[in-house]
Amino acid sequence: MAITEHYYTQFEEGRNYHIYNRSVDRKPLYCNEGNYDFFLKQYEKYLDPVLETYSYCLLGNHFHLLIGIKNLAKFRDTERIDITKTTHDIVSHQFRKFFQSYSMAFNKQQNRTGTLFQTPFKRSFVDNDYYFKKLIHYIHGNPQMHGLTDDFREWYFSSYNKMSKGGKTILNKNAVLDFFGGKKISTKHIRMFFRK
Repeated sequence: MAITEHYYTQFEEGRNYHIYNRSVDRKPLYCNEGNYDFFLKQYEKYLDPVLETYSYCLLGNHFHLLIGIKNLAKFRDTERIDITKTTHDIVSHQFRKFFQSYSMAFNKQQNRTGTLFQTPFKRSFVDNDYYFKKLIHYIHGNPQMHGLTDDFREWYFSSYNKMSKGGKTILNKNAVLDFFGGKKISTKHIRMFFRK
């Protein structure tokens, strides 16, 4: 159960947040591999312009994100955002557009109607390095903790394996790997955490 303040935490530029949410009825948010891919595609479309993404994990009926809020000056200019809109207003609006986009496509595919995601979505302010590091561990370990896989490293729908691979990604993986002292040490630390 979410802590009450996690429903009302305000977004501010330059700060990091743990975002998490689930389906309204605890039924699957993703029914096939294409759903996971579409979720990430729409996430990139609506949220990459305003967020730094440090880690993510998509699970059966919920998801976790570790994100940071970018400097929105360029986004405000490009999108011609009303200057009275706060950072929180802008980021929340982008999340709404993202959730609506995914929900409409999912509902059409699954022949369902109504709200898909719980509202408001949950977010907690990540106020120190220790919490940031623990969240990287926690988010990547979720598939194993929920019994979806025997080894979190094998779960395709998380950012764990994207950390060590090249190619285009929405992840700010260099920031995460640097935080853990480089690719090799980062992988070692995360693996050690889940053996406990």
